[in-house]
Amino acid sequence: MKNLIIGAAMVALSTTAMAQTSDFNYNVDRFADIEVLRYQVPGFEDLSLNQKKLVYYLQEAALQGRDILFDQNCKYNLMVRQTLEAIYKNYAGDKQDKDYQAFMVYLKQVWFGNGIHHHYSCDKFTPGFTQNWFDKQLAAVPAAQLPLAGATMQAFTATLHRVIFDPTFMAKRVNQADGEDLILTSANNMYEGVTQQEVEAYFDKIKDPSDPTPVMYGLNTKVVKENGKVVEKPYKLGGIYSQAIEKIVYWLAMAATVAENPAQRAYIDRLVEFYVTGSLKTFDEYSIMWAEETKSDIDFINGFIESYGDPLGMTGSWESIVNFRNLAASHRTALISDNAQYFESNSPVDNRFKKENVKGVSAKVINAAILAGDSYPSTPIGINLPNSNWIRAAHGSKSVSLENITDAYNQVAAGTGFNEEFAFSKKEVELMRKHLALADKLHTDLHECLGHASGKLLPGVDQDALKAYGSTLEEGRADLFALYYLADPKLIELGIFTDPDTYKAEYYKYIMNGLLTQLTRIEPGKDIEEAHMRNRKFISEWCYEHGKRDKVIELVKRGGKTYVKVNDYEKLRKLFAQLLAEVQRIKSTGDYEAGRALVETYGVKVDPTIHAEILARYKKLNIAPYKGFVNPIYTAVTDEMGNITDVTISYGENYVDQMLRYSRDYSPLTK
Repeated sequence: MKNLIIGAAMVALSTTAMAQTSDFNYNVDRFADIEVLRYQVPGFEDLSLNQKKLVYYLQEAALQGRDILFDQNCKYNLMVRQTLEAIYKNYAGDKQDKDYQAFMVYLKQVWFGNGIHHHYSCDKFTPGFTQNWFDKQLAAVPAAQLPLAGATMQAFTATLHRVIFDPTFMAKRVNQADGEDLILTSANNMYEGVTQQEVEAYFDKIKDPSDPTPVMYGLNTKVVKENGKVVEKPYKLGGIYSQAIEKIVYWLAMAATVAENPAQRAYIDRLVEFYVTGSLKTFDEYSIMWAEETKSDIDFINGFIESYGDPLGMTGSWESIVNFRNLAASHRTALISDNAQYFESNSPVDNRFKKENVKGVSAKVINAAILAGDSYPSTPIGINLPNSNWIRAAHGSKSVSLENITDAYNQVAAGTGFNEEFAFSKKEVELMRKHLALADKLHTDLHECLGHASGKLLPGVDQDALKAYGSTLEEGRADLFALYYLADPKLIELGIFTDPDTYKAEYYKYIMNGLLTQLTRIEPGKDIEEAHMRNRKFISEWCYEHGKRDKVIELVKRGGKTYVKVNDYEKLRKLFAQLLAEVQRIKSTGDYEAGRALVETYGVKVDPTIHAEILARYKKLNIAPYKGFVNPIYTAVTDEMGNITDVTISYGENYVDQMLRYSRDYSPLTK
């Protein structure tokens, strides 16, 4: 599970104790609602040669999967990307022309969203250039540079017209609207020719409710209908995405030759076996080996992992992150993970849903070395894996917090005036300035390390029982666990922080964001659909409503502006505890109807008056609500025999150049 960044784009965090150098140029590009940044990779130069080679091979394996995500997101994405890039390369007109300027914004949006839909809202992008202008530029591109795939130019153009300019066609990448067929109304390419009812019936039939170790059904397949029957088409060598998987496997095999220890080499080999066979049993074996190997400094994820891109929450979107341990900062997460049993045993949930013996919870702070697939350009700030519930219970999990990514966000967020505009008073501004940098990192640590790893399903409960609401409720459960324990005296006892008011900074920011400021990411008239936004909304809204009698939280009007005022932080913690107990009950028992009611009642609808106000206030600050990154460049230095003698890192590449280079060098599905 991922913890997406909510602080840097929405709240200006403290810049205290940041690891990055002050003269580093973080800013790269700005367009639409996006700001593109750089991130530093401190400590890379200090790695041994074998460790540098391992990072190099793993980042090559990561970059080779880019086309997979584009295609998973929508079957037309690769065609659109190739066409737009061909127009860009062949354009000979006035680059100050308003249509060309609008075209560049659209092209950059497609790159950032890994397709024609927004990476967060899942809404289809609206081009700002005219269809006539587009047709003129398309006609100037040599046919050999276009992905015609045997189609006539007339048919190819007609398809592009519909895909790019028709707002009703493929309108939503992932639709979460209650009561609709979520498969037929979603534009992703994980299903074809099937309905939601057919897919759910298919998986219900093949699942064995008595199996204590079920695989992650549907994780690496496309579900289609052949000869009137629903079947799965696997992503594997020789199957779907074979050309890309072949290159991923090659670089993983190279990485295995310089693994830090035999256990790491063994799980890399098992991951390769999974790619070759497509077997989900093999994937579980790999996941167990990966979770239990905690001694190496270099680590990575690579594969079909998170299921937010599937409206039913089953199929994994392809992604990869390569990282290495931040030794100094990992002391914080080690203290938390070493005391996992305390947190589990003292959780405010029903004892039936607690793990009697917490196993294998490990956590570390890492520096990301490369971001790819569903973690690029937009990336999480924390990850907890594996996602399989039984593996977590029996073998444990790994949690990581991406310190250098968080630091980059913090650097560019400082001085934006965001807190001054939206916080209730100078008291809250000062509270966040003083404590939020640490409190936010602790929230991520607790969310990933303990929140996702906590609790258990009752015997016989299907891990997919919550269906379309599963991701939202799971993220909410992890957030609530983290929020509850941020105020626990155990953190002071462990020496993680010393000021007992530290947790209040995160509490205030979280409620302000959930009730008000995350609305800056929603278009007027739209509901909230993204899983993380829904979970923050239902938590904040539920606590607001259930704390009204005691005025725990108030929405205060002052000077025509709405502010959040938290009157009682201790009672707010008790509300978090009550809601955590209920969300854990819902998950542990598979209570779909209760989960649906909780999300739909508190997590979806937006007050249009408050929304309009927040958007107007935010617009004056001139802040991009979404941020993402370009990657550094790793270059292998070789001797006359071709042996790698060093790997260097550089940061100078801009956004357009990186995207064009990736399309040139890492596009195995479009060659």
